[in-house]
Amino acid sequence: MIDLWQEIYGTIKRNKLRTFLTGFAVAWGIFMLIVLLGAGNGIIHAFEDSFSDMALNSMRVYPGWTTKPYDGLKEGRSIDLDNRDLDATVQLFTDHVASAGAFLMQSATDISYGPEYVNLSLYGVHPNYVETEAVKTVAGRFINQTDINERRKVMVLHQKSVDILFGKTHTSPLGKFVNAGGVAYQVVGLYNDDGSSEPSLCFIPFSTLQTIYNKGNKLYSITFTTKNLTTEAANEAFEADYRRVIAANHRFDPTDDGALWIWNRFTNYLHSMNAMGILRIAIWVIGIFTLLSGIVGVSNIMLITVKERTHEFGIRKALGAKPSSILWLIIVESVAITTAFGYIGMVAGIGVTEWMNTAFGSQTVDAGMFQAKMFSNPTVDLDVAIQATVTLIVAGTLAGLFPARKATRIRPIEALRAD
Repeated sequence: MIDLWQEIYGTIKRNKLRTFLTGFAVAWGIFMLIVLLGAGNGIIHAFEDSFSDMALNSMRVYPGWTTKPYDGLKEGRSIDLDNRDLDATVQLFTDHVASAGAFLMQSATDISYGPEYVNLSLYGVHPNYVETEAVKTVAGRFINQTDINERRKVMVLHQKSVDILFGKTHTSPLGKFVNAGGVAYQVVGLYNDDGSSEPSLCFIPFSTLQTIYNKGNKLYSITFTTKNLTTEAANEAFEADYRRVIAANHRFDPTDDGALWIWNRFTNYLHSMNAMGILRIAIWVIGIFTLLSGIVGVSNIMLITVKERTHEFGIRKALGAKPSSILWLIIVESVAITTAFGYIGMVAGIGVTEWMNTAFGSQTVDAGMFQAKMFSNPTVDLDVAIQATVTLIVAGTLAGLFPARKATRIRPIEALRAD
């Protein structure tokens, strides 16, 4: 066995360029397959992460501007949601609405505790807000229904805002009162998010914000979770019914999509999953063709290698070497080269995917209403990398095996005459 490896080493040393070209074809095929699959998985994982902390069975409803004339009114009217629409959501759609709420915003409010202050936006919300958004209470509690009913002056702050306001005094914020534009609010809870957005807002009861800041009965948007809507068709039918009810409250055409915008996370998720499925197939197709190019490269080089060594095989046979020993030499040499360079390509590919995760994993894209990661955990199953390497090893071995068998069957005198 030692003699065999010495022969292989000597052959590789005498044919450095040939060995490098063979190994490069193997390494490049494995490398590109892993990088492509890793990049695709990073995008898909980031998409899945963006939905992981949100209720997929939820909808947000936003007002807009009419784009069609209706009932004697011209297009271009601004539509404002109000308390009637929230009541209609709760009362008229009991079969499909599990919980509903609304939110308002009061921007650029100075919130202080002693000499420390932060400038935040006040979000007036209902208790169901934590069901639909990536907001997690880490201490105390969130806004509850009693806060809404009694218009309590309570507040839920982001952990980072608490660090600024209470960090120097090392005071527990729960139960303390902060000043928000001349109004005292009691801190009842702390929240955190997935880190994709700045902690520039705090939460107070919806009814409190609506009353103190003279918002009348207007709403910025309505948010609700749904039930018994498990297909895209069922969701579309519900949206059409919902539009008709809101259109009747504000006198606009129920088919006017510009007057009322419904963001349905479930249907968006289905569409996005279809897109991710197409992306995954496209990446696999590209990866497989890249791997095939590596197989073709290895096969061609091994065919040339065997042809060049026909003269050498004739000498070996003339000296008494058995055909099986020549075949075994070709197989072991092919396996050794493809395995070594396949491992190099696999390690390099994994290294690049880790670099992609470090370089792009923390970046976010701003989608207006939310921010989401662009790239996350670009992993590739080890089984895939091993199977791709084995495929190239087998391809290289077979590419050298068949012409080698043909060469070993030639009589020594004919092999010695080969060019």
